Amino acid sequence: MPVKRPGELSVLGFDFGTRRIGVAFGQNITGTASPLEPIPARDGIPDWEQLDALVAHWQPKAFVVGLPYNMDDTESELLVRARKFGNRLNGRYHLPCYGMDERLSSFEARGQLLRHEAKGQLDCLAATLILDGWFQCLAEKFPPDTP
Repeated sequence: MPVKRPGELSVLGFDFGTRRIGVAFGQNITGTASPLEPIPARDGIPDWEQLDALVAHWQPKAFVVGLPYNMDDTESELLVRARKFGNRLNGRYHLPCYGMDERLSSFEARGQLLRHEAKGQLDCLAATLILDGWFQCLAEKFPPDTP
């Protein structure tokens, strides 16, 4: 039985950090994401009230959390914590949570910020890049129908 292409899917993407968590919102129909405001965190624990409000406002159907693998493909300590954050999202909101390799997203985000002279949006731009990459993987797995 063929795998069915997903319908419209709105997603919140996260760049996990111990002091703040970058956030982006996107939809698979457009395949693009936009940065939102970061969520403050204390030692990796997010401001759950702020996150609750974000989820209520955007009403996502899924989450994507960046997983910061080391360059040699081993798991970093931050990756373990990011995965735990994803598990907490799933348990709290009962929505699927997907992991996405983000090992160079912050580096790429830093380069884009320098090119555009924007400040203070590094984490959310990294979350946007994570979500854009996830949408690209989704599009490759489920290419549009061709006539």
